Order: sequence, then structure tokens, then C-alpha cells
Amino acid sequence: MMANIAVLVTDQFEDIELTSPEEALKNEGHTLTIISENNKQIITGKHGTEYKVDQSIEDATPSEFDGVLLPGGFSPDLLRSDEKGEFGLFTKHFLEEDKPSFAICHGPQLLIDTDLIKGKELTSFISVRKDLENAGAKILEQPVVIDGNLITSRTPDDLDEFNNAILNSLK
Repeated sequence: MMANIAVLVTDQFEDIELTSPEEALKNEGHTLTIISENNKQIITGKHGTEYKVDQSIEDATPSEFDGVLLPGGFSPDLLRSDEKGEFGLFTKHFLEEDKPSFAICHGPQLLIDTDLIKGKELTSFISVRKDLENAGAKILEQPVVIDGNLITSRTPDDLDEFNNAILNSLK
């Protein structure tokens, strides 16, 4: 079964944390939909990679997607500053419905806004671990942590393992 993955992302994402999973997913026949803030046409990564935005958050319906990908960089923090909390609510759908949810580096920050990570095992970039712990998550120091359909990873150095875990979860 080919999955349609929602990618919640905005400017200042860590380029390789989007381009690498995207390549791995597309090579297996999956599709990705870039979802960003309202009225945003193009997003630009920290290192200059540009993506055309496919849908605004206000036009996106989480139930139309099979999974969600949350790349890191500064993007997750910027998405959390959305006054309506739409990105957190969108992400919450995937945890509530036990759908595949993938977050790397700073990406797990967005999971905090779901209020659903208490007791979950995950990992992230070191600078957001305390926030995740304060939200009730159990942090493990390993390249990839799989807790049901929630797959998290630490840094770009872990991308091979992260991508393999994502692909295995979609089989």
C-alpha cells in the first residue's frame, strides 16, 4: 500500500531532514504533501533548499493522509507559534488515530502541542529533550526510537536508520 504523507514544515527547516526522507519515501512509491502556513507559496531551508507548498494548514484535512513527517531545524518552533494551534491539532490527529508519525531532531517539539506524549518513548535533538520530558515523554538516547506508530530520531547523522524505520513501518 502506498502512503500519502503530510509534511508539516516552514522556513528554516533542516534541509537534509526533509530531502533525505522524501527521497527514501518517493523511491518506494509513497507521496508527500508539503503543508505550511496560510498564504505561504515557497519554503526555504536553512541551507537554501526550496519547496513549493502544496497546501495551507487551513485547507489540509489530516484524515486524508496516512502519516505525518515533522522535519527539524527551526521550522517546528516556528510552526508552534501559530496562534490558532493548527499544526499541533493537525499532528494530534495522527497520534489519536495511531497513524504513522515521524519526527526528527527538533521535529518532536510539535508533538508537545498534541498533549498526547505523556508516557511515550522518543528521542530528539538534545536541546528539546527537557521540554519533551516536561510534557511527560520518556527520552531514550538512541538513533531511532519506535513507540508504536511514533518514530523519532535525533540528528541528520541518524537519517539512514530513521528512513529505514519509516519505510519498515509503512510495509
